[in-house]
Amino acid sequence: MDPKNFFGELKKRNVYKVALAYAVVAWLLIQVATQVFPFFEIPNWAVRLVVLLLVTGFPIALVLAWAFELTPEGIKRTEDVDLSQLATRRSGRKLDFLIIAVLLVVIGVFAYQRFGANQKALVTVPTAVPEKSIAVLPFENRSEDKVNAFFADGVQDEILTDLAKIADLKVISRTSVMQYKSGIARNLREVGRQLGVSHLVEGSVQRSVNRVRVNAQLIDARTDAHLWAQTYDRDLSDVFAIQSEIAKTIADQLQAKILPREKVAIEKQPTKDVTAYDLYVRAAEVIDAAPNSENGKENCLQGVSLLEQAIVRDPAFLAAYCKLAQAHDQLYLLGFDHTPARLVLAEQAINAALRLQPDAAEGHLALAHHLYGKLDYDGARREIEIVRSTLPNDARRFELSGYIDRRQGRWQESTGNLERALELDPNNTFILQQISLSYDLLREYAREAAALERVLAIKPNDLDTRVNRAQLEVFWKADTRPLHELIKSFMQQNPASGARLAPVRIFLATAERDPGAGQRAVADLSENTYGPDAIRYTHAFGEGFFAWMKGDTVTAQAGFTKARAEQQQIVNAQPDYGPALCVLGLIDAGLDRKDDALREGRRAADVMPPSKDSINGAHIMRLLAVIYAWVGEKDLAIDQLQRTAQIPGGLNYGHLRLWPHWDPLRGDPRFEKIVASLAPK
Repeated sequence: MDPKNFFGELKKRNVYKVALAYAVVAWLLIQVATQVFPFFEIPNWAVRLVVLLLVTGFPIALVLAWAFELTPEGIKRTEDVDLSQLATRRSGRKLDFLIIAVLLVVIGVFAYQRFGANQKALVTVPTAVPEKSIAVLPFENRSEDKVNAFFADGVQDEILTDLAKIADLKVISRTSVMQYKSGIARNLREVGRQLGVSHLVEGSVQRSVNRVRVNAQLIDARTDAHLWAQTYDRDLSDVFAIQSEIAKTIADQLQAKILPREKVAIEKQPTKDVTAYDLYVRAAEVIDAAPNSENGKENCLQGVSLLEQAIVRDPAFLAAYCKLAQAHDQLYLLGFDHTPARLVLAEQAINAALRLQPDAAEGHLALAHHLYGKLDYDGARREIEIVRSTLPNDARRFELSGYIDRRQGRWQESTGNLERALELDPNNTFILQQISLSYDLLREYAREAAALERVLAIKPNDLDTRVNRAQLEVFWKADTRPLHELIKSFMQQNPASGARLAPVRIFLATAERDPGAGQRAVADLSENTYGPDAIRYTHAFGEGFFAWMKGDTVTAQAGFTKARAEQQQIVNAQPDYGPALCVLGLIDAGLDRKDDALREGRRAADVMPPSKDSINGAHIMRLLAVIYAWVGEKDLAIDQLQRTAQIPGGLNYGHLRLWPHWDPLRGDPRFEKIVASLAPK
């Protein structure tokens, strides 16, 4: 067949137009699947199935377009139709209109995603408050011994946990209700509005020797009406039965349907040993606070000690094993003890929990967190899927899904999951801070600022958030003044805060090229470490770096030499850990050990690329560019920077504009072009 005749025939038979229309409609359907399916918790494989079916259908659609024609009399074989009279006038025109209409819909969807969806991620649009929604506020401790405040918190938490197992209810997570501590005047209507619930539970706990009195009341947050109240006065050993009774009674009052498996889960006691439970509650308090604490390592280790005591008293205490695994995983993931031995301890705790109850949702959620820390994201997703139906109101599963999505570079899905976690935990400032971090990595600085303002609306005096807000101006606009003024003011009001602020003071001294201030901050750092995420620099590295900045070669070499010995020990313990290898490479670059520096930096990039860890992988890509620059490989450094600038989290304007690390590249037009490309628009 003559190629010209063949392509002319394709045009006559509307094959081109069908191909275009199919591609546009397929794209639209994929967008609908990716946006709507997660809302109804439809598994990810369903989205992949839609894509596969659409791809498979494309050649079929082309064959049908060739073989058949749409006429006023219906569908006919093409051979039976006079194409010269029909195809270009009627069916062709119908296809033109169809393509135009679908393209308009596509443009609308794109505009919404570009300008509407991102705004939604910033401001939660008010929605109708579900009738069957509830928050359990902190219970008042009426015991003479104020140490029993932990026990009162534990009673409240168990009631909340039991209610959260009921899928027919919306239950607000513990983090969001703890700010409404008893003893503070509470406007219940305002509390209900802030939490997005129709009902609230208040109560009190009085513990005396072997007796306990628990009072609970259910309140309509819209009217302040008391719907139910009950006082339970029993033996201390009955406290868990009391909590289950309260949860079931409240569910009945709200006419919530309790499934048989939910009833069994609610009635199951966490432990029969009240002392073990006391130890568990105290441990949970310090472990949960560790990620945001100045003493995160000490918090985790204290929690481990308390939980080990609890497990000795009750070896069948499943929740204690799960919390113990969390403590060990935090020590590993936060970089306090990133060693295989710490992972083994976490695995032992999880295995003990799952041996006790193989189908326990808490055990599988603990395993999901553990696998996330090991970068086994697919395994973590499988464990999250297991608990989907048994932990319907647990914000942690959405939160963890959001973190996994982010590490895998699925930014839109990550923000969606974190926002869903916020629906169940609306005052959780940590989640809000994580959302702001995502915007920071995406260089969406206006949105990051708005997210941080949401945090400050909840915690106006939170120092970490105020620091993050001021650091944002450095990254975004290369403006150090807000951060400088914040640190200066805070240290004047709190003279003993030097150690607490040491990491951010090091950050500021680097940006302002003030080696004296940097050396003072490093001295206050003591034996702690600093750096972004898993990139950790030691005290000795800081001494060497600021001496290098000052031009003191002798002191710089001494500091880097000491830092290298320390870092080599870390690498020996975990030879395939990218962040540790990368820091070793940077130290060797500072010591003019070019071959070692290049080998270590490249090895770090190989074992932890952004595809494996989008956050730390981007840090490593940036630091490899620094290594290239420091050892005199300017072309390699520029090439590395060009590639790093194309991914989220790799570079920002302030860093390139201010940091002395890049001085070997300044003046090179290629470098200046990269800096200009990241400048605020």
